[in-house]
Amino acid sequence: MATPSTPLLKVPDAALEQARMMLDKARWAATRLQKLDRATILRIADAAARAGHAKAQHYADWAVRETGMGVVAHKKMKNEACSTGLVDLYRSEDFVAPRIHADRKIVELPRPAGVIFALVPVTNPVATVFFKSLLALMTRNAIILSPHPQARECCADAVRTLAEAARAAGAPDGAIQVIAEPTIPLIENLMADSRIDLIVATGGPAVVKAAYRSGNPAIGVGPGNAPVVVDDTADIRLAARRIVASKAFDNSILCTNESTVLAFGSIAEKLLEALKSERAYICKPDECEKLRNLLFTGTGFNTAMIGKDAEVIARAAGFNAPGARILVTPVDLVQPEERLVREKLLPVLAFARVATIDQAISAARSMMRTAGQGHSAAIHSRNEANIMAFAAAVPALRVAVNAGCSLGASGFETNLGPSMTIGTGFAGGSSLGENLTPHAFLHYTRIAYNKDASESFGNFAGLDPLTLKRAAPAQALSLAVNNGDQELRAELRKIILEELKAVLAA
Repeated sequence: MATPSTPLLKVPDAALEQARMMLDKARWAATRLQKLDRATILRIADAAARAGHAKAQHYADWAVRETGMGVVAHKKMKNEACSTGLVDLYRSEDFVAPRIHADRKIVELPRPAGVIFALVPVTNPVATVFFKSLLALMTRNAIILSPHPQARECCADAVRTLAEAARAAGAPDGAIQVIAEPTIPLIENLMADSRIDLIVATGGPAVVKAAYRSGNPAIGVGPGNAPVVVDDTADIRLAARRIVASKAFDNSILCTNESTVLAFGSIAEKLLEALKSERAYICKPDECEKLRNLLFTGTGFNTAMIGKDAEVIARAAGFNAPGARILVTPVDLVQPEERLVREKLLPVLAFARVATIDQAISAARSMMRTAGQGHSAAIHSRNEANIMAFAAAVPALRVAVNAGCSLGASGFETNLGPSMTIGTGFAGGSSLGENLTPHAFLHYTRIAYNKDASESFGNFAGLDPLTLKRAAPAQALSLAVNNGDQELRAELRKIILEELKAVLAA
């Protein structure tokens, strides 16, 4: 019988052990991926992207059904853009071959991160699965995705769809995996595991902070709270059309959505009429108060309303807004104390009047004081001085001009990198200051020659690290034998891990 001083054997947690096996599998897959050439990597990425694109509608339906958030048609668009659209965008870029800069006497050798652990938010579940998985494949990284529990079923199925297509096209088993039953303790444990090379955290502040506390390299992003200025040089009808379309897109679930309109007083009434013509419902003072009470409770934001239709939100607040695409709430105060100017992942848009661009800047800075720093903003204007002054002063790292902020700041309606992960930089507490692109998953070894003109630069044309013969014939034979032993050991380890997995699941 054990005494208090005798250590007792701890029964292993089956979920944790299974996840750790996934990490071993991912490390093996990452090693294999890094031996593949560009043509093979493109073939794998194309196959996975096509598989995702073929099910874009299926997963859009599933995501809305499972999460209760967003608009099916818009989720389908995001799924398509983040599958074949994404791979086509980066098709001409080479993330595999060395880059030779003869003028600078430098050669750059790409170094993939290795194993990426990616958190997937409930707001953009399947699109984020597609986006992060394909970025990983294009840069020869293995990836393990952990979906938000409210979107785990659609995400897990989407991961399996991509994984099967990638494997059939030549990817190693384990290149794309999913935590099918995510829990907070499990995720925190995995994020701290030394076998993780990079964490990509898209989600609420709590998970982002946990990622940075993990001790592993992490890319985390902060919340949005985008102001949008409409000055007296803007095309008012076009601005209204773009603002409503942006705020209504997927029921305003993208973190780049407009939070508050700052309209010059001279055009404010005209803009309100133009917003109405685009099916924006302008709330009366008592309706604004009802929305405050519905959306902001004693315990925080009412998450049950996130991503809901404007008509549904209005009815829940106690009034009707038939046919409304968005609800507009006029406010007098543009400060964090006015709850309606805070971030709202739903089609409710605050509206305030400003006299000048300086007042607009002051209001924007004030509303972003506690949330949204480093994120996004927008301006509708033909006045370059106003645009420059606003962009230079507002604490946002992307400013969309004459474009809806939702798809403009996220790069789908501008030439910013299209992304489901928006870096907020130093101001927002993020290590990433731009939209997440494949480049964030690579570092480079740089061969740098002496810059003195007397030292000639070598001829590296045609040399490929993947095919270089680095040893004499006798040495090469010895290495081949050793590599064969390593492959055998890897296969044996895989069999043992699968057996252990079966025992634990029993």
